[in-house]
Amino acid sequence: MRLLLVEDDRMIGASLREALREQGHAVDWVYDANAATAALAGERFDLVLLDLGLPALAAMALSREAGGLAVLRTLRDRGDATPVIVVTARDATGDRVTGLDAGADDYLVKPFEMDELNARIRAVMRRQAGRAAPVLAHAGVTLDPATREVTKDGAPVLLSAREFAVLEALMQRPGAVLTRAQLEDRVYGWGDAVESNAVSVYVHQLRRKLGADFIRSMRGVGYFL
Repeated sequence: MRLLLVEDDRMIGASLREALREQGHAVDWVYDANAATAALAGERFDLVLLDLGLPALAAMALSREAGGLAVLRTLRDRGDATPVIVVTARDATGDRVTGLDAGADDYLVKPFEMDELNARIRAVMRRQAGRAAPVLAHAGVTLDPATREVTKDGAPVLLSAREFAVLEALMQRPGAVLTRAQLEDRVYGWGDAVESNAVSVYVHQLRRKLGADFIRSMRGVGYFL
């Protein structure tokens, strides 16, 4: 998945970005509310991890709210349903209620274990997709986002992190055609070098491991299951 991390503490941000990348996510990191608002207005993300204790939005200097909460309100006011998990040190009940009522999908208080954050990300994405089952399954292939295990007809299949990311994106929306650009967004973050045929290479490798007909092509558009 492509995640936007909004965290002004450089040490925490660097640690979170590295841990999330180890889970196979493409992670873009910004440090303040202005950069977060600009990123969300101009690009698509699968999920946002949002700190509340950010410098105030310049455009909202006169608002009763500032920082991360202003970012969240701005996102929801324009009808953007991108999932948001608030990740903050503010642990008062009132702060939790305000964050959730402002449109956050979940609220996690620092410090926390990465296993819990990863589980909350998976849970939010299941709800976003309208799924209850944690494991994705299609045509004899299963994918478990929690364990990052893939099987075909019960036999384990070894995938690279980027092969896994492409397969997960397709299995989350069986039948939907995803463009190369959409799949690249799931695999690469800002600053990553993207070769022109990268997605085609990953699809070729997945077909070799899962069957030639498992992933289908729509010429000039993209790929689908």
